[in-house]
Amino acid sequence: MTGIAGKVIAITGASSGIGEATARHLAERGAVVVLGARRFDRLEMAVASIASQGGKALCLVTDVRRREDVARLVEFAMDRYGKLDVLINNAGIAPISRLDDLRVDDWEDMIDVNVKGVLYGIAAALPVFRRQGFGHFVNTLSTAGIKIVPTMAVYAGSKNAVRAISEGLRQEAGPSLRVTTISPGYVDTELPSSMTDSSLRDQGELNMKAMAIPASAIAEAIAFAIGQPDNVDVGEIVVRPTAQA
Repeated sequence: MTGIAGKVIAITGASSGIGEATARHLAERGAVVVLGARRFDRLEMAVASIASQGGKALCLVTDVRRREDVARLVEFAMDRYGKLDVLINNAGIAPISRLDDLRVDDWEDMIDVNVKGVLYGIAAALPVFRRQGFGHFVNTLSTAGIKIVPTMAVYAGSKNAVRAISEGLRQEAGPSLRVTTISPGYVDTELPSSMTDSSLRDQGELNMKAMAIPASAIAEAIAFAIGQPDNVDVGEIVVRPTAQA
């Protein structure tokens, strides 16, 4: 199927930021979007807003740290629509810090959300895609994994782990499945709020104000990859502000 209209697309981390913007953009293009995130009130608001614009959307509370939650999101889409065309593994956190600070709990959270959350998505959707004979994974990475800088070692490591997993998945996927990774730079989202170091959080918010691009820019890039013919696999996209070094 070429294009986006009529595709059923599940999105994690869909209650704000890139996930919500992507859900809105894809719904405008005629997709059916199934939103997953932890904040039910925000999910309900997003679904209502999409519906008010004539789009089709449903939501389910989903914590990607829980394998059963991610499996339930995929099952929910399948039960309602009988198929799943795309899974966007977008949920992520960035409680960055210097390694000397030994914020081990933050490290574990990043592994649980940024890496294991994606693996749970693959575990849930891959058997479905195999049975269907079609399917598309879109995994959100970061430019932090391209240019490694102090304070971002573990965050970058988590994103590069997903980069490696995604490439392995692409090679194993065969001719019927597609795998896309997208690496955003500074984007106007709530990601700094996940930073537990107050000074780094403040700096992150300043960087956002100084150069961040809107989340809609990432949504458009994701839509580009999804909208290609089924035999065209857009493997990797990097989208950053022109001001970002």
